[in-house]
Amino acid sequence: MTAALAPVNPLVAANTPLGGSTPVLVFDGGCPFCRHFAELTALRSGIPGLTIRNGRSDHDLRHQLARRGYRLADGAILLVDDQVLHGSDAVAWVCTQMQTSDALLQLLSRLMRTQRAARRLYPLLLLTRQAALALRGLPVDPDRV
Repeated sequence: MTAALAPVNPLVAANTPLGGSTPVLVFDGGCPFCRHFAELTALRSGIPGLTIRNGRSDHDLRHQLARRGYRLADGAILLVDDQVLHGSDAVAWVCTQMQTSDALLQLLSRLMRTQRAARRLYPLLLLTRQAALALRGLPVDPDRV
């Protein structure tokens, strides 16, 4: 299953906006759960123009985000308009925007639609991600190999 990947655009300065008019979800491609969620969201969420980027393999984007304080090791990142949403805030935004008939996405949307709920549940997602990465022999932080 493949999803649309945004073209790589080099960012020149630290104050250059990362987002655009269409949302970009940056996920950890080493985690099978993260990959499945990102691909399913891109294909079936109903979010107009949503693209996904594998932050584990897109070194330039990951380093640009890290220089601004957004580490992939700490969770998914969403670039939308001039905002950068990280971790539970990124997932909550995606869940509020979904209009899907996919049962799994509907469940996730209901569970994590508010920032409060997402902040409570997101640590469990991070633990699941850590376990999946450990089983694959990958570090949680792709910059610490």
